[in-house]
Amino acid sequence: MSGVVSYVVFFLIQAMIFTVVCLGLNLQWGYTGLFNIGVSGFFLVGAYAFAILCGPPYPSHLGGFGLPFAAGLGGAAGAAGVTACLVGLATLRLREDYLAIVTIGAASILQLIALNETQLTGGSQGATSIPRPWQGLVQSVLDRDLLMLGLTVVIVLIIYFALEAMVRSPWGRVLKAIREDEIAAASLGKNPFSFRLQAFIIGSVIMGIGGALYASFVGFISPTDFLPILTFQVWTMLIVGGSGNNKGAVLGAVLMWALWTISGSVAQVLLPIDMQVKGGAAQIILIGLVLMLTLVYRPRGLVGEEAAVSRDAQIPALRTHRVSHPGSQS
Repeated sequence: MSGVVSYVVFFLIQAMIFTVVCLGLNLQWGYTGLFNIGVSGFFLVGAYAFAILCGPPYPSHLGGFGLPFAAGLGGAAGAAGVTACLVGLATLRLREDYLAIVTIGAASILQLIALNETQLTGGSQGATSIPRPWQGLVQSVLDRDLLMLGLTVVIVLIIYFALEAMVRSPWGRVLKAIREDEIAAASLGKNPFSFRLQAFIIGSVIMGIGGALYASFVGFISPTDFLPILTFQVWTMLIVGGSGNNKGAVLGAVLMWALWTISGSVAQVLLPIDMQVKGGAAQIILIGLVLMLTLVYRPRGLVGEEAAVSRDAQIPALRTHRVSHPGSQS
């Protein structure tokens, strides 16, 4: 019985970490229409920043600052935000497929930096002994996992309610207006590039927090943890759950991570040892099949956007959130 409880707690921690990342992507894509395919890159930045700031001294690469968990979490968020700002300033004037291609390239560059800059990240050896918060409070493995689960749930709730307040505010309504018709939003004095950059940075900061939680929970990270399959998983979670709705992001993250872990366990049980490697490919095929069926039969996801706001309904909201813009009059 204790083994089942331990597994469920372990599963829920990972699901909550993916929920954090999925909420960040939902702000970018679901509310702003930013086609970011570089999720794994910002997740990576947050994880390595946390490892450097909070990890023990490493003989071969940067680290050993031993900062508290909260400082490491803030540093991870800041590092992801700075990275997003640099990427966004260079790329956010691009649209749709072009933005997707550039963000894929950015994530690949970050992964290659983690792999080759051994003095900074440890290269292929990765970073080890990354601490969890309040390690001395409890002794048993289950108690430590329960403590980590409680922390991740609290962080998910904080991010969820903060995003709910933001997207329901005039600022959030401007994001939706830009997503639907950028020219109409600009004609009312909005600066689409500025709002897109803000959403891109905030979403990436949330992804960086997810990376920090992952590094703290697992205790070891290496460049192979941040391959493009991670981006594919998070996008599938958001699409299945329903983009443009934070409830859908949470539901999709939990359900798709459950499907991923259950299918992996079933493959281990059913497949012979010499076929275990192909079990991972079967997982990807299964997730891809679920994604295809969702797009065909429920294109808005399990929990779609609450209401499709027309352009005419957007205009009053835009006027109540007028900001300084070179083309606007005070």
